[in-house]
Amino acid sequence: MSQDAAGDAHAAGAKALPKIFHDLADVLACPESGLPLTVEGDGLVAGNGRRYGATDGIPNLFVLTTPAEGHVDVTEMVKRFYEETPFPDYDDVDSRESLRRKAGRGVFAALLDAQLPQNAVVFEAGCGTGQLTNFLGMSPHRKVIGGDICLNSLRRAKEFRDRYGLRNNAFVQMNLFRPPLRDASCDLIVSNGVLHHTGDPEGGFAALAKKLKPGGIVMIGLYNSYARLPTLWRRRLLEQFGAPIQVLDRRLAGSDNADRRRAWFMDQYRHPHESKHSMDDVLRWFAENHVEFLSGIPHPDGSPFAGNEQLFAPRSPGSSLARVSTQLGMLLAGGADGGLFIMIGRRRG
Repeated sequence: MSQDAAGDAHAAGAKALPKIFHDLADVLACPESGLPLTVEGDGLVAGNGRRYGATDGIPNLFVLTTPAEGHVDVTEMVKRFYEETPFPDYDDVDSRESLRRKAGRGVFAALLDAQLPQNAVVFEAGCGTGQLTNFLGMSPHRKVIGGDICLNSLRRAKEFRDRYGLRNNAFVQMNLFRPPLRDASCDLIVSNGVLHHTGDPEGGFAALAKKLKPGGIVMIGLYNSYARLPTLWRRRLLEQFGAPIQVLDRRLAGSDNADRRRAWFMDQYRHPHESKHSMDDVLRWFAENHVEFLSGIPHPDGSPFAGNEQLFAPRSPGSSLARVSTQLGMLLAGGADGGLFIMIGRRRG
């Protein structure tokens, strides 16, 4: 079956696309040709006639790509994993207000929402079940797009969106290496805990960076080469000794919600593919893609992170020695949150 025919087959059982897709006409683009996409019936159509169908109001904009030389394509393997185990789970979220409370408990999401301009165009690459996309989409003037490879996760994201009447966000199925966006169309791109599950994290970052407007912000979260070690050690102990070792993970031992525990356990200890990275890796990616470093969580120079932190205020990346010291500090602290670190940059004009 051709891709066009497959798209039509999807569209046959699709619901009408949310109105937000009409408002995104100046943002969305065909992932193959780069031509603008417009809403036509229950799907999206490019200027060359290429049609993309939708399932349950979620356009299927996924296209296959050829891995760069020296890299392995793990797309289908990772897709199968998340179709079976959507992450994160909506365990304790049952309303708009509970999602706000949950986001408020996480410093990153709360600061991001407070400091992001109200009229920003936001793209979350690898949104999973869309909790951040839905949270940021509560602002009445933003346009927020969540893209993911996994339809099962996107369905859960859109179900929450529709149930609680969110109108400024949309979800699309996509390949991260072919983001369905026009070049220079986004004010903010967030990809948190995603690129390290691809076969070519650097290539994925380069594909995303092209979609930033001059002056646009990118926020990338990755497993750290040092801070990930405690999780890998626990993974090895789990393989050897089984369930009793779960008490060594505070997220597993401290939760009485079975769905939440399972989602975290599978993502951290059973994921089929991951890579680890250093702060210097990301600084190099920034430099090669015309992105200037702004800040990080934790701060690469070792300075403390404040509760009223200005996420987009330029800071020093510190010396190479300071960055190593900061990452070793993450290791000594037990590799909290799976050893994830975030780097923030701005696209040069």
